[in-house]
Amino acid sequence: MKLRNIAIIAHVDHGKTTLVDQMLRQSGTFRANQQVAERAMDSNDLERERGITILAKCTSVVYDNVRINIVDTPGHADFGGEVERILSMVDGVVLLVDSAEGPLPQTKFVVSKALAIGLRPMVVINKIDRSDARPHQVHDEVFDLFAALDATEEQLDFPVLFASGRNGWAVEKMGDEPKDLKPLFDLILHHVPEPKVDVGAPFKLLVTILEANPYLGRLLTGRIESGVVKTNMAIKALRHDGTLIEQGRVSKILAFRGLERTPVDEAQAGDIVAIAGLSKATVADTLCDPAVVEPMHARPIDPPTISMTFSVNDSPLAGTEGDKVTGRTIHERLMREVEGNVAIRVKESEDKDAFEVSGRGELQLGILIETMRREGFEMSISRPRVLFKTIDGQRQEPIEEVLIDVDEAYSGTVVNKMSERKAEMTDMRPSGGGKVRLTFLAPSRGLIGYYGEFLSDTRGTGIMNRLFHSYAPYKGPIASRRTGVMISLGQGDAVPYAMWKLEERGPMMITPGTKVYGGMIVGEHAKSNDLEVNVLEGKKLTNIRTTSKDEAVRLTPPMILPLEKAIAYIADDELVEVTPKSVRLRKRYLDPNTRKRMAKLDRMD
Repeated sequence: MKLRNIAIIAHVDHGKTTLVDQMLRQSGTFRANQQVAERAMDSNDLERERGITILAKCTSVVYDNVRINIVDTPGHADFGGEVERILSMVDGVVLLVDSAEGPLPQTKFVVSKALAIGLRPMVVINKIDRSDARPHQVHDEVFDLFAALDATEEQLDFPVLFASGRNGWAVEKMGDEPKDLKPLFDLILHHVPEPKVDVGAPFKLLVTILEANPYLGRLLTGRIESGVVKTNMAIKALRHDGTLIEQGRVSKILAFRGLERTPVDEAQAGDIVAIAGLSKATVADTLCDPAVVEPMHARPIDPPTISMTFSVNDSPLAGTEGDKVTGRTIHERLMREVEGNVAIRVKESEDKDAFEVSGRGELQLGILIETMRREGFEMSISRPRVLFKTIDGQRQEPIEEVLIDVDEAYSGTVVNKMSERKAEMTDMRPSGGGKVRLTFLAPSRGLIGYYGEFLSDTRGTGIMNRLFHSYAPYKGPIASRRTGVMISLGQGDAVPYAMWKLEERGPMMITPGTKVYGGMIVGEHAKSNDLEVNVLEGKKLTNIRTTSKDEAVRLTPPMILPLEKAIAYIADDELVEVTPKSVRLRKRYLDPNTRKRMAKLDRMD
């Protein structure tokens, strides 16, 4: 059977996964009466909750006797490590662009990667049934983007379709009668070349995705570059520098057939398969015939720009809610993550109780922490820090391109707040409907914790997109959180009466009955200094009778911070305690005397 390998790339929330759903339906992959979850490719719980794709997935459809392998890729820049690897195993890309929003930073990121390796994208302008759709302007914007990214003449001559992925149709020209996705399938067969491979050469495959399977062990997915692989065949794994990692036999070959992975006895060059049987090989390694000596070239991955410290939870409540609390289990889990996720790095501290985890952004590390807490881990997490570099003797820091769509009424506030964070505005233009599109180049450290404030400033209507741009000279100090916190003095259950008395000092961050301990943060202080408070004190009882009823305690709803906001909120001397059931904020040093001593030492530094 003939083959085509394609990736679907786009900015987050432009409709990739929904379009793949419709392609699976219309190619007959699902039975007519089969019940299939919406966004079938988003199989991970977190992906379904957040409506984003985190992990790249493979599927395949058969159309007109041609098997089309489709890779659905993440649209968020923090998961760019996935996108870069995936592009090396496909021969064409479908670029999906929202007909109202147009190309956004992540579109630029994935397109630049695709153009650099010589792929010729097909453009699908999606969601043209939106009331604010502007398909022809978006088409021009896509052309301008390709030109700005130094596309070749051949790449600039890209085919365009107009589609509604949700409703399952695509047309070649605006005004054509919408029927189904036949124009898209026909374009893929016509525009994407067959894999250029050599079936007669020895077997070679570059690993691009790794996952652990409870029954089969390590599953290594990639495209077969040459030769044929058969079950029980002897193979070896080579590192990128040619050193031998291990030798073994293929215990299972899984091919992608619709949403299922089907065991096959053999697979040929050009197909995308998952292979089981090896115990050490990982992403970017070459699986090959024992006769092969040269490994395949693996693309370098953009470096991490942000890091956090994951340490063993040492609070008085440690071990009461999770079953994985030791440094050894945290280390093993982080090492497993590094194997399959090339964009994450882990460095162990000398006392073995803390690990510096570096990644592409707050979202990527936040997803890792959320996944680990759901697996039963308890940890303490530090405030994110950016990774500086020294280039030509000069200290340099990561800069991000920030694209903001906001109502005109709030644009002044946003510009003011961004300039406080040492951001430089590079563009400001009206985007229709009373909205403005602002473009900034901002230091990554200035953006830590800003998103929640941005949503408050724009009454929830603003949209912010970020993308790593480059390293640039250090921009100088940036003011951090301006308020102090209220810190619990003792251990026990928070009492409503005590909390009610403290509300005039600032908003509380806990609910009545919450278990607290000395050094735990229970509220935000309205002033800039920290305040130690007693939330355990009940109302004093007297033996004096009174005719008036005691006033009922009415508490203001607390300011409960979810995980990602908590990580962004804390200061350098604070930690987030993460357990399967709770997210608590605390001081790094729980003892007040130690806290004062360490603060004095910091000031002397």
